[in-house]
This record gives sequence, structure tokens and C-alpha cells, in this order.
Amino acid sequence: MNRLDTTLERLRQQQRSGLVCYFTAGDPDYAASLELLGGMAAAGTDIIELGMPFSDPVADGPSIQAAHLRALAGGQTVARTIELVRALRERDARTPVVLMGYFNPVMQYGEARFLQDAHEAGVDALILVDLPLEHDAPFRTAATAVGIHLIRMTAPTSDDARLAKLLAAASGFVYHVALNGTTGAASSEANTIVAAIERVRRHTALPVAAGFGIRTAAQVAELAGRVDLIVVGSRLVEVLQQGGVAAALAEIRLLAQAL
Repeated sequence: MNRLDTTLERLRQQQRSGLVCYFTAGDPDYAASLELLGGMAAAGTDIIELGMPFSDPVADGPSIQAAHLRALAGGQTVARTIELVRALRERDARTPVVLMGYFNPVMQYGEARFLQDAHEAGVDALILVDLPLEHDAPFRTAATAVGIHLIRMTAPTSDDARLAKLLAAASGFVYHVALNGTTGAASSEANTIVAAIERVRRHTALPVAAGFGIRTAAQVAELAGRVDLIVVGSRLVEVLQQGGVAAALAEIRLLAQAL
């Protein structure tokens, strides 16, 4: 089992929801990003979700789009993102890292090279939001061969037929997009999220994460114990931009206390 599998099993045994925290690699700069990543586990993060900067992050709202642009302006690349994970592993060998992003930078880097370098650096899973089910089989097979999970995503618009197809070959966990729209576009209502995840669970035994629209400790508290993983992204990116690393880690501690 990789770090993600080990963490998910630990959360299952503890019968608690896990906290997944998203930041964009290299935002506001490489050094601050490494400092932040190195403190996330102690602050209460169970799984690190690390965005790979891209010039056209169409699934992301204004806050994360701005983070991508800041990182790119600072020289963050796919190679430096992989190096950032490698540097993190010198400080934290346990916390799972899920890279989240878009397929174009991966293709430009070289798919086989990317997977091998990511694996060697200590990446545990990938979320590629624009790589559809109908075209992901070769990449999924290659990722599996090096021990990296390719996480499948579901949405409120996914009907049962689509869910059955999406989740037949899913691994790691399932990322359920809790609202229609971009990241940070609105807040999600707990009962609606739980009902949607129950429908997803009819098609898989994997843990299910709820993401998009979860911003506050109060929302985390409402979902705690009702969903497997709770993802917070846009709010944390905003706190980092406004208050720096210390403020972002303090915000993570508040969210973790709500579990």
C-alpha cells in the first residue's frame, strides 16, 4: 500500500473523516510553499492536495486561478512541483500527496517521464480534472504500474449509469464535486452533499471525498462523520494570500478541530 492507502485505512479504523487541504504549488513562492507543506500534517491535514500551476485552470474559481498565475509568474513548473514534493519528503515521509491539475502540462512534460518522476519524488495519487473516462485508460494503466492512483471524479449531474462506468475502475478514493461550477463559486449544503455521496457509495466501496464549496469550520463540523474525506481549497488559498504561511496553518488547525 502507498501512503494514501495507509492513511485511508487508518481513518477507517479510527471511524473519522479525513481533512484534505489544497494549495497551489509555488504560491506565493517556492520557499513559502515548502514551508507550508512541511507544517500541514502537524496542523491537522490528513491528505495534501497540491495543485499543479497551469495557465488555463478552467475548473477553478478566481482565488485558485490567481494562485496559479502567481505561481507561474514566480517560475513554478511541473518539474519544480515534483521537486517540491521531493523536498517535502525530506521533512514528511508519511502524509499522502495528491497532485491535482490538468493534462496539458503532463503531456508537455512527457507522460511516462512524469509518472516515473512523480512516483520517485513521493506522489501518491493524481487528479486530472480534464482527462475524461473515455480517454484515460492508457494513462491509468501506466499510473497503476508505478503505484500512483488516478482518482476519479463524480458530480451532481452524474446519473447512475455514468457512476457505474466512472467507478468500475476507480482506485484510491472518489472525489465528489459537491456543486455545479468552479472551485469556490458557492457554499455547499451538508445534507445535499451527504445525499449525493450516498448515491455514489452505491457504486463503490472506496472512500468518497466531498470537495468544491466547503469553506468553513462550521461546514466541516456538519460533514464530520458523514463523509469519508472533506476537501477545503479556495478558502485556504485566500487565507494564505492574505496572511501568509502562519495564517494558513492556523486556518487548517481550526478546520481540523471541527472534525
